[in-house]
Amino acid sequence: MHVAPHGHRGRRRSARLAVAAVVVAVVLLVSVAGAGALVLVAVGLVGSALTAAAAWWALSRRGAVRGIAVVLGVAGPVAVLAAYVAAGLLWLVLLSLGLWVLAAVAGWAALRADAPVSAGRRVPAPRHPWFVMNPRSGGGKVGRFSLVERARALGAEVEVLSAPHPVDVAGCARDALARGADLLGVAGGDGTQALVAGVAAEHGVPFVVVPAGTRNHFALDLGLDRDDPSRGLDALTDAVELRVDLARVGGRVFVNNASFGAYAEVVRSPAYRDDKAGTVLQLLPEVLTHHRGPRLTVTAGAVRLDAPQAVLVSNNPYRVGDRAGLGRRDRLDGGVLGLLGITVDTAVQAAELLRGRRAPGLAVLTCHEVVVDADAPQVRVGVDGEALDLPTPVRCVTQPGALRVRVPRTRPGVPPPRPRLEWRRLLQLAFGRAPASAAPGGSAAER
Repeated sequence: MHVAPHGHRGRRRSARLAVAAVVVAVVLLVSVAGAGALVLVAVGLVGSALTAAAAWWALSRRGAVRGIAVVLGVAGPVAVLAAYVAAGLLWLVLLSLGLWVLAAVAGWAALRADAPVSAGRRVPAPRHPWFVMNPRSGGGKVGRFSLVERARALGAEVEVLSAPHPVDVAGCARDALARGADLLGVAGGDGTQALVAGVAAEHGVPFVVVPAGTRNHFALDLGLDRDDPSRGLDALTDAVELRVDLARVGGRVFVNNASFGAYAEVVRSPAYRDDKAGTVLQLLPEVLTHHRGPRLTVTAGAVRLDAPQAVLVSNNPYRVGDRAGLGRRDRLDGGVLGLLGITVDTAVQAAELLRGRRAPGLAVLTCHEVVVDADAPQVRVGVDGEALDLPTPVRCVTQPGALRVRVPRTRPGVPPPRPRLEWRRLLQLAFGRAPASAAPGGSAAER
């Protein structure tokens, strides 16, 4: 479902559609179900809470308890649907939900701000660009898009990581600088990008990302074209330069995030690569109940988290309230770290996570420094997808504006964040004279 308003008049129509959908949903529910409307809502909430609690038991237990939890997790939604069918009101519930979805989509369209687009600082073409390319990343994107040949045709020196054993890519980048390279680039995964980006920042030379990895999270937040990695090479001929932040964990540079706790413990297992689902189900019960891995303590300014099961420290915060934009950062030049911590020890706390940011077991904040300590001399950390063991305490810091990134002048950009549904603003836009104020949006790639 898509609602695309055009100008203020289109936004006003979308706001009126959102308000009308809510009114119709409420009137329909009350007029048909009467006092039973509250019962319908309560049944749905209880079913959701039961499903969340069952999911916690299924992940944190083994054997018979896990089996019972799976049955409960399936039985909860089925029982809710059966109750609606028995009351002859399933059609009413589905119609009401559809109207609420329509109201939300129309409301987001009415309040959405256009992403501010900046041309950035135009820069001349480099004289001696150097790239490192990993032909195994992203299922072979380097070969599929002829990136080596295209880069060389543009005058770049290209080093291909063909050896089966690990290569010191940071050392290769430093050697390239010693030979006169004036730009460093990477066509590979985020981990390789972070290593070369650290060298580029250290020497003050520009850096280019060609999204040839599997996930390309850094490229996504730079607004690059992930469907056609070869367009990233346009940064050699028609580029603008941006200043973005880097972050460090225990002295190691990362461009995306560093994870502690459950995820880091699971991906560290040798069996994870061949059997992801089986490894998760096997190890999570011990991790979630603190029987595997060290007990963490996280400090960020005046905030202290005791024994969280999962901690994510990111180079600028990720979107949390926008489910459609999860995994994206609105900007890369905010000069802060994002911190996401999850502490769940009971099924009740698992159910409370349905409250989103208001859940007591969920910590979401921004800060300039995060210190992760543990009751062990070292802790496992996932750094931009690579598993490391670092001595405790582990210090995470931000390096504002440390990296000069060159991106193509013409690029897709980053969609603006989904706005919060503020019904007062919607009512004002729908029936008042003042237009809805523009919500901030965009990313560092678009500033």
